Amino acid sequence: MTMRIYVVGGAVRDALLGLPVQDRDHVVVGATPEAMLSAGFRPVGKDFPVFLHPDTQEEYALARTERKTAPGYHGFVFHTSPEVTLEDDLIRRDLTINAMAQGEDGVIVDPYGGRRDLEARVFRHVSEAFTEDPVRILRLARFAARFPDFKVAGETLALMKHMVEQGEVDALVPERVWQEVARGLMENHPSRMLAVLRDCGALARIMPELDALWGVPQPPKHHPEVDTGVHMMLVIDYAAEQRHTLAVRFAALMHDLGKGVTPADNWPAHHGHEGMGAKLIGALCKRLKVPNDCRDLAAMTAREHGNVARAFELRANTVVTLFERCDAFRKPERFADMLAASECDARGRGDPAHEMRARPYPQRPYLLGALQAARAVNAGEVAAGCGEHKERIPEAVHRARVGAVSHWIGSLEGGRPFLAAALTAD
Repeated sequence: MTMRIYVVGGAVRDALLGLPVQDRDHVVVGATPEAMLSAGFRPVGKDFPVFLHPDTQEEYALARTERKTAPGYHGFVFHTSPEVTLEDDLIRRDLTINAMAQGEDGVIVDPYGGRRDLEARVFRHVSEAFTEDPVRILRLARFAARFPDFKVAGETLALMKHMVEQGEVDALVPERVWQEVARGLMENHPSRMLAVLRDCGALARIMPELDALWGVPQPPKHHPEVDTGVHMMLVIDYAAEQRHTLAVRFAALMHDLGKGVTPADNWPAHHGHEGMGAKLIGALCKRLKVPNDCRDLAAMTAREHGNVARAFELRANTVVTLFERCDAFRKPERFADMLAASECDARGRGDPAHEMRARPYPQRPYLLGALQAARAVNAGEVAAGCGEHKERIPEAVHRARVGAVSHWIGSLEGGRPFLAAALTAD
């Protein structure tokens, strides 16, 4: 049997969309592991035969079929042999737009209508095999964040809902959930990922704290969009638009989590939601095994974004206490990231064309300037001035920093409630 090699999946899809091709995966039909080894390929697959090309290091997988043997996405038995056809291999893939192949002659093989769905901007499952792997729900949602003009086919959405109802999503391991969510947050329109996960019911299973935000009202004076879930989607999309890091985007996503648990008689003010949110974030991050840098920044943003918004009302002593509480003297970069996430909160109001989106946000440069003034204090000199009274050092350093911040505020044109234009050149 003649060995035939095809480029498959995302490389074919992206080329047809006119997008840059990042990675090229290959399927090899009519070959055995022994034939691949004799051709110089290096084996790397554990569950099924995958090989690296000796020169390009691109992946080449033998055409295979699979059979589900247990819940979740680990329970599969794979079968490879020279008799497995390209169509057999492609039918096990998730979406029709990912089930196309291109031969070495440049001809595209499209047995399941991927090109048609690509042109129609539709996510459609290839076969009932979609239901056997719950990760595919997360992957489809992530694709929605990457391709926001695509819609989910009705029959595919129904299939996803059925999978959620059958508990398939509950069998996912936390690390894989976080991996897919994190990748979706780094796309250009993360809100689309959340919308798809909500539509099929998966968000309520993997992040119920987040799902609880929809339908929760906020003060219309400050939130023209009113609904907390809608606000959160605007905030995360603004963070993506600004090309922020994953940690900042996650903090933007989590900043209002506490509003989902404030009592209804506290709506729409949500007094105390900041502290409630920080606790919820801790539990969510522990459950999903979220990296510490993302967890810590998210909890800090949830706890402090209200204080950041009120920055001009804070006295110098309160500002320095804020810096101390955020460990800003040791980790100024993280504090700056918290301010960036808080700015995303301020911008995610109304619709994308709303005037609040373009309104100046002087709190960020104001607090960064105050932090710079406080950090300019020579703590060593202050400590030396305490002589033998070591117990006085923390308070003395604090007072010196308060004095520096107070002096800096006084030096601003117009005093503390200075005009927005004074520090918003960024």
